[in-house]
Amino acid sequence: MDAAPYVAHPSRRGVLRTGGGLAVAAAAGLTASGCAAGTDDGGAADGTATIEMWHGQTDTGKKALENLVASFERSHPKIKVRLGGGVLADAMLQKVTAGLAAGSYPDIAYIFGSDLASIAVSPQVVDLTDTVRTGPTPWSNYWAPARDAVTVRGKVRAAPALLDSLAVVCNKKLFREAGLPLPRAGWTWQDFQDTARKLTDKGRGRFGTGWPGAGDEDTVWRLWPMIWDLAGDVIDSGGKKIGFADSGVRALEVVDALARDQSVYIDPKPGSEQMYQVFMSGRMGMTLTGPWQLPDIEQAKVDYHVVPLPSFSGRPVTISGPDTWTVFNNGSARQRAARTFVSWLMQPAQDVVWDVQAGSLPLSRRCQDLPAWRHKAADTEGLTVFTQALETARVRPVHPAYPQISKAVGEAVVAVLLGRSTPAQALRACADTANAALAVPR
Repeated sequence: MDAAPYVAHPSRRGVLRTGGGLAVAAAAGLTASGCAAGTDDGGAADGTATIEMWHGQTDTGKKALENLVASFERSHPKIKVRLGGGVLADAMLQKVTAGLAAGSYPDIAYIFGSDLASIAVSPQVVDLTDTVRTGPTPWSNYWAPARDAVTVRGKVRAAPALLDSLAVVCNKKLFREAGLPLPRAGWTWQDFQDTARKLTDKGRGRFGTGWPGAGDEDTVWRLWPMIWDLAGDVIDSGGKKIGFADSGVRALEVVDALARDQSVYIDPKPGSEQMYQVFMSGRMGMTLTGPWQLPDIEQAKVDYHVVPLPSFSGRPVTISGPDTWTVFNNGSARQRAARTFVSWLMQPAQDVVWDVQAGSLPLSRRCQDLPAWRHKAADTEGLTVFTQALETARVRPVHPAYPQISKAVGEAVVAVLLGRSTPAQALRACADTANAALAVPR
């Protein structure tokens, strides 16, 4: 991935974790540093506004952002952007919420999409509805997952920052050795199960596929496309109960079949690093993953093939886990400057720089059509599959109860993976916990 610009974050897999909410972070007693105050509206006497951005990036992602900031400041001399924060993306929720509790917080922060509902309860989070809908690129031109992930109760509470999707990456060498054809779009979950079983070779320590087994969001989010495909949903239309009481059982039956066939490598540690190492070492035939993993796979010199997710129905469906640039109110001048910067950052000319250098899929169709992205896609095996998947990608609900739902689903998946529970039993326990969380008034 070093030659590849996709190493934007310390680990994109960390981005899949759900947030614990404002109360948890505030209780942690963390400290945070904000910008020094200027005039009452947050601006300087000479009309200059300095904004602080807690970016959460490292390596190539940080470098890409530094280049973009330099370009922005040349074209907007009255706005200065200070990059800081001192933490990586997976610690950002705690730092920002502690800063909000202390009254010292940034103007912009990189917030995971799964954490946005928790942070958006703060009155200091700026409503960006007018900003994004009056930008140079029509709001409807952005991919639906990018729009949905930043919308809370009908209002746009952040700007989309990073976009991805989920597909299956196959090791061509292992398929050849097993005498199996590479899967194609339109395959089924039954095909996936059968293929995983045929790829498994216990004597050689080979697995057909892998699944995270830590019970975290990385464990959970692979299940949602199955549930959506089966006409289920995370939360039902009434908002008081889960929407996967039946479809969740069927989805867990796939997990159960993989476990019973002993064709799945179960990674017990958060982050799924071991699972990916097994794949990249040539001991796993298929992995369900996102575009962030391609550079590591290329660096490991795996001859690979990317195919869309299987389905039950024959209709394509996948999941996207977008992240956000969330804006906070530090006075009208700084708020205007922050709005200007994130609006500029979202536009195709800047977005394509971020995408190519820092590892996102294009936020909009206009960006996807730019020569720089087309060149990147042509040079990266399988990248187009992930981009095309955005046409049918959905996102997890931006709901404050989602972390509790996810925790309950994660426990159900692990119970099935480890043979401790049947799919039906695991789903019943999950439903009890998740429904109790949804019953709490919000």
